[in-house]
Formats: sequence, C-alpha cells, structure tokens
Amino acid sequence: MRETVEQAARPVTSLAERWQSLHDQAEELARFAGLAPEAIAADGGEFVDSLENAHGWQRDLAWQGVEDIDAMMQPGLSALKVIAARDQDVAAPALALWREFHLAREAVLDVIGMRRTRDAA
Repeated sequence: MRETVEQAARPVTSLAERWQSLHDQAEELARFAGLAPEAIAADGGEFVDSLENAHGWQRDLAWQGVEDIDAMMQPGLSALKVIAARDQDVAAPALALWREFHLAREAVLDVIGMRRTRDAA
C-alpha cells in the first residue's frame, strides 16, 4: 500500500486526484455522522497550486499523509457500512472517524502551506 516514494515523483495531478477521492469518501462519511456538507470544499485548483509550489520534501509528506488518510478511511467506511447494514446507529463511530479525517487533512494542508482555520469545520 505504501507507494509514497514512487508516487511522489508522479505529476502533481495524480496526488490531486487522490485528494479529491478522499473528499468524496469524506462526503459519505459526513452523511453517516449526520453532518451537513462542508461549507469549505477542498479547492482542487488551490491544492494543485500549493503542491506545485511546495518543496520535494513537502510533496513527499503530502503523499504520505494522503496514503495515511486513505488507510484509515477505507476500512473505516467499510466498517460503518457493515454497522449500518445491521440497522445499528453509526453516528458516534462515524463522527470519531470524521474528526480523525479532519485533523489528518489539516496536517496535509499545513505541510504544503495551505492554512485553514481549524474552527471552520
């Protein structure tokens, strides 16, 4: 699953596509948690611009962060789907996963110089 070094050498758009995929998963997660869609959507263009202006070590860390987020989101969403299929309440575990996603996303944005206000989410 760890392909960070190889993928970091790929075009920035590849990372931006993975970033968008994570946000698609986050929309599903927000529904499980009973949260409204985010008012501040991830701006793919701004993300790409920040990546292009970032140093190599920052892009490497961004790849690592995206992979880490993906590694928690995939099994987390799968587990939530199983819980929901059993007609059990998924709000609390979904909210916990949402918080982890949000903090990890902020860390990736911070490492490439995209500062967001943490109080906005």
